[in-house]
Amino acid sequence: MTQGAGQGPEVERTATLRDFRVPAYVHETGPYAHDVHAGEGVVPVEEPVEHPDGYTPTQRDLPVINRGDTLQVAVEPASATVPQPADGPGPLYVVGDVHGYLDELVAALQAKGLIDAAGQWCAGTTRLWFLGDFTDRGPDGIGVIDLVMRLSAEAAAAGGYCKALMGNHELLLLGAKRFNDTPVNSGAGTATFQAAWLLNGGQKTDMDRLQDHHLQWMARLDAIEEVDGHLLVHSDTTAYLDYGDSIEAVNDTIREALTRNDADEVWDLFRKFTKRFSFRDEGGADAVRSLLDMYGGTRIVHGHSPIPYLLGEVGSEDDEDGSRPVVDGPHVYAEGLAIAMDGGVTMAGKLLVQQLPLPV
Repeated sequence: MTQGAGQGPEVERTATLRDFRVPAYVHETGPYAHDVHAGEGVVPVEEPVEHPDGYTPTQRDLPVINRGDTLQVAVEPASATVPQPADGPGPLYVVGDVHGYLDELVAALQAKGLIDAAGQWCAGTTRLWFLGDFTDRGPDGIGVIDLVMRLSAEAAAAGGYCKALMGNHELLLLGAKRFNDTPVNSGAGTATFQAAWLLNGGQKTDMDRLQDHHLQWMARLDAIEEVDGHLLVHSDTTAYLDYGDSIEAVNDTIREALTRNDADEVWDLFRKFTKRFSFRDEGGADAVRSLLDMYGGTRIVHGHSPIPYLLGEVGSEDDEDGSRPVVDGPHVYAEGLAIAMDGGVTMAGKLLVQQLPLPV
């Protein structure tokens, strides 16, 4: 039986390195290096760096800014349901990275009128897409997956749908469960999925509650889809081009790779989809066009890279003025061709749920 919204156990964030032995490679220097020791805190980097061609995610990827000293504002459920068309498909919504923040997800879905006060689907024929990264960093990743799985069944019964894309953290959790401490060829020395998972916010409570049906669900997720002219992906990278010349080919190639269950092959997949910022700065619009030309659509919609990083407005636990990044909604950039949906919920930002197309 899947778990309902808000019914998961109250858990505290698991220390990233607690109760695990982490290989020596985590002390390597590099763009995301930290002086990390078991039992000590992780010092966040102040500014993200472009991934070099040989980048491999054996360091912690993005810092997590403590939410404990920020003001949490409750969001009241919407008083009206989502308007439904007389015929044809219902309205289209997308959800950015959730990263285990189940309560914030429930509040955001209620605010848009997609679920009711009891956490049940109430949006009729609405179409809802999650852009991936359900677990890690936040307190209840398995509760998030259970909610999405349940809403998928409820939405289908109402004539709509709730679907999800695979994020790099789904690949990371799958790898940590399947391969654990098996060494992989990282391109930067010895690496393991378990150590990378821990360094990137893996929660022991999630691993303890992870079941076969969660693994099967994650392994079957699509990586890319086109809906109403929107090309939906998780990562802001052109790595999708490495896996096929059509949407169907990309999704089939990635599913087949996961079926083969080869640690090095899955690590390479994870490494490529951990890259980011391909659509930012000079040449970013051309990178977006390369994907749109290959797979269709007129705009790309992605998660993965928090909007404060794309804007260069990165907060820090050490900010003297206590400032925190402010995200009001999706970020449109790359000459209007890209829409970023990761509001930075792990860094006291906002969990975004947005109807498409964006208002003019």
